[in-house]
Amino acid sequence: MACESALPAIMDEQALMGLNPNADACYRQRVSAGIFEQLKESQDGWEVCAEALAKGVYSDDHVKFFCFQVLEHQIKFRHGSLTAAQQQLIRETLMKWLQAQLMNAHPEKPFIRNKVAQVLSLMFVTEYLTLWPKFFFDILNLVGLNPNGVDIYLRMLMAIDADVVDRDILHSPEEIRRNTLIKDSMRGQCIPALVESWFQILQTYQHTHSELTCQCLEVVGAYVSWIDLNLIANDRFVNLLLSHMSIEELREEACDCLFEIVNKGMDPVDKTKLVESLCQVLQSAGFFNIEQEEDVDFLAKFSRLVNGMGQSLVLSWTRLSKMGDVKVSAEALRAVEAKVPLMLQLLIHEDDDISANIVAFCYDYLHVLKQLPALNEQQKTNVEAIMLAVMNKLKYDDEYNFDSEGEDEAMFVEYRKQLKMLLDRLAQVSPELLLDAVHRVFNATMQNWQTVPFMEVEVAIRLLYMLGEALPASHGAHFSGDATKTSTLQSMMRTLISCGVSEYQHSSVTLEFFETAVRYDKFFLVEPQHIPSVLMAFLDHRGLRHSSPKVRSRVAYLFSRFIKTLHKHMNAFIEDILSRIQDLLELAPPENGFPALLSSDDQLFMFETVGVLIVNGESPAERKQALMHSLLTPLMEAFRMLLAKLPQEANEERQAALADCLSHAVGFASRTSKVFSNKQTVKQCGCSEVYLDCLQTFLPALSCPVQRGPLRSAVRSFLHRMIICLEEEVLPFIPAASQHMLKDCEPRDLQEFIPLISQITAKFKNQVSPFLQEVFMPLVMAIFEVLSRPAEENDQTAALEKQMLRRSYFSFIQTVASSGMNEIMASQGAENIERVLFTIIQGAVDFPDPVAQKTCFIILSRLVELWGGKDGLVGFPDFIYKHIIPACLMAPLKPTFDLSDAQTVLTLSECTLTLHMIHLKRGQECIQFLQEYLPSLQVSPEITQELCQVLQQPDVKVLKNYMKVFFQQAKL
Repeated sequence: MACESALPAIMDEQALMGLNPNADACYRQRVSAGIFEQLKESQDGWEVCAEALAKGVYSDDHVKFFCFQVLEHQIKFRHGSLTAAQQQLIRETLMKWLQAQLMNAHPEKPFIRNKVAQVLSLMFVTEYLTLWPKFFFDILNLVGLNPNGVDIYLRMLMAIDADVVDRDILHSPEEIRRNTLIKDSMRGQCIPALVESWFQILQTYQHTHSELTCQCLEVVGAYVSWIDLNLIANDRFVNLLLSHMSIEELREEACDCLFEIVNKGMDPVDKTKLVESLCQVLQSAGFFNIEQEEDVDFLAKFSRLVNGMGQSLVLSWTRLSKMGDVKVSAEALRAVEAKVPLMLQLLIHEDDDISANIVAFCYDYLHVLKQLPALNEQQKTNVEAIMLAVMNKLKYDDEYNFDSEGEDEAMFVEYRKQLKMLLDRLAQVSPELLLDAVHRVFNATMQNWQTVPFMEVEVAIRLLYMLGEALPASHGAHFSGDATKTSTLQSMMRTLISCGVSEYQHSSVTLEFFETAVRYDKFFLVEPQHIPSVLMAFLDHRGLRHSSPKVRSRVAYLFSRFIKTLHKHMNAFIEDILSRIQDLLELAPPENGFPALLSSDDQLFMFETVGVLIVNGESPAERKQALMHSLLTPLMEAFRMLLAKLPQEANEERQAALADCLSHAVGFASRTSKVFSNKQTVKQCGCSEVYLDCLQTFLPALSCPVQRGPLRSAVRSFLHRMIICLEEEVLPFIPAASQHMLKDCEPRDLQEFIPLISQITAKFKNQVSPFLQEVFMPLVMAIFEVLSRPAEENDQTAALEKQMLRRSYFSFIQTVASSGMNEIMASQGAENIERVLFTIIQGAVDFPDPVAQKTCFIILSRLVELWGGKDGLVGFPDFIYKHIIPACLMAPLKPTFDLSDAQTVLTLSECTLTLHMIHLKRGQECIQFLQEYLPSLQVSPEITQELCQVLQQPDVKVLKNYMKVFFQQAKL
């Protein structure tokens, strides 16, 4: 027999050693992969495995698992080519193996049982509709109530659920059709038998085998969504499930099973009856007495069940209301309201998981109230109770670790977001009630803040902060409009600022104070007398000099926002503010060893803030100039000193630290300029000179022989800002800067340099013509050189860098062409122009990057417009016919040109516009060329004629639509 000869040949001792988990990992992987391939490819290899499994030849778990893998591969990929006898052999193998398990004193390891379940499921999906309609009956007859057999049976049912039902798993349209047929067939043939088997398993093993019972409950929960609910939602089955709710090992799984039953889509009236009857039974059994239950894991599951019941009732009410059935919808609403006391008990539970699981029902209930014309007294009481619950649950607990926030803390932050959604919904239902409730809590807390625990103080301020989003206001205008809201918020803000709570010794309270002061910064426009006390809090130990780095960092950002809004009210305080924060503006050199109060990122906000203070102040221009000088001069001095040190430093880590420090100095100077929108605003403040000094100070860094990357990047960013602030005064510095930046380039250097040149080109146009003439080819050659560098085939980073550089290069050519600077290209000599033009053709056709391709067609269209007419560039019409028209037709025919992709469709649009432009410029000559050229591409005379006619139509939209269809058909 073939099997006998193949068995020792393939599965020899060496092979088994390779499958042993104790073998060397690399060796095991190599051997098992090799054998697996051999057995897969050999005609009878799977039969070797089938025989081994049926006869129980191997005791090694990994060999058994391996054999099932080979069998699985056979069913999955070769089942259709097997003979009827071979297919029968697989069925018999599986059944024999299953039968053997019934006698086993020790069941197989879970990973073997899971693999068998997957193989059985695969066999079911493959054969149930055609070759094995009695699949389930055969399995059930074999396993009966044998615990080992039942275990495999239940695992198999979960595997079938994953293969056939689970909506989270993506299926092809063909698989979806097949799965629908399978479910229809199962409903008609075997579901009642399966349900009966589940009942028997649950009844038999509920007291003796909790693991099997839980597995079975999971199966019921999975299948209930698509089978006839009456098979499960009946007295016999529900009473059994409810009895499981009282058994400690089963109650959580029973809860989940009931949740799935409640969650099943059905008629709203039937759903209401089902939920109500279930609630009645649960209440009678004492499950609604939450305070007597100590098992929080069970309560979390029970809370989820109640949430499911509540949401189902709300959905029923919504659907019945839309149907206009007043009487029945009123009953559904009463059913919803009857669950509110239980919902509130769960919402205020001290365990956040239990509370979080009921939030969705609470949210939906509030949505119901929002839709009612008016609230009755009970509903108002419910709303107030939810408000108090939310306010209470928002509090931090004693265990929250503010210094090292881990997983528990992250979960509480997420839970707080859910509670915020409830608060926002409460504001929609009854803004007056919410405002009044927050006002009461806030005032009571602020009166005694010195003796109140931090979590209560924090939450009182937090509630005031949250009102800012919960109560609608256009552009934060909370202090105009509705008089009641305005006066209440103003009163709370007055109390917040004046009660002294900013002195509270807990970082969470401190942060909430500043967050709220900035959230309501427009309050200070109405009552500017409170600005000095808040400014003081920002500047002293409560804010920028707080002991916590986290607080200092956040306050630096908030201070920046506060000043931006209120800069017109800062005139009297500018000098005082600057003197108080002077040490925070110092460049922290890497060698001083003392940790700075603020990080360099925080300092960016500080420099921006000072820029806003100086520029928007009411001082004369001379004073502003002097203040800006005193701000930037120390930076420049420190920069010169550190730059001189850098080339002498041999240690690479120290080099990097110095380069970082130099980059920060440039970044700080750059950030001060953010307040300026153009040259005019810089001139008015007399600050042009100091920024020119900065330029002269920073530019030598470009020629530094070490740490080129970070230094170039920083100076380049500064140049971008200076082009906006100094305009043409920057131009004298550009040639030398460009020369340095083009030297020894990396792809990223070039990629970041090109936008700078593009910005200069677009802004100054003819003013920079001589410079561009000079730099154009060196820049292009530098790009060509970097792009031609060899890279590892699998180096994704290098490939991406080249792709981004290519895009930047094409963007630069586009800028030159569209800025009316085409003479710069024209004056580069015929050979160079040709070289550039060929790269654009190559970009349009050869690289599967629709972003770059689109840019290339925009360039070609523009160049045709500029050079394609009678008086255009010599030789360019020839280039149109030899290269541009072929590119327009060849690019969309490429397999990588995906017409279902939105970006590619935009590329096709630009490609079409290029053809349109050629026709505009060359007229009948273009049509004659196409009539000769298209047939060479195997385009029929009829289609050629049709395309030429459409091209001559004035409406470009018609041409675009035609070209899309043309290429879709051409690719079929």
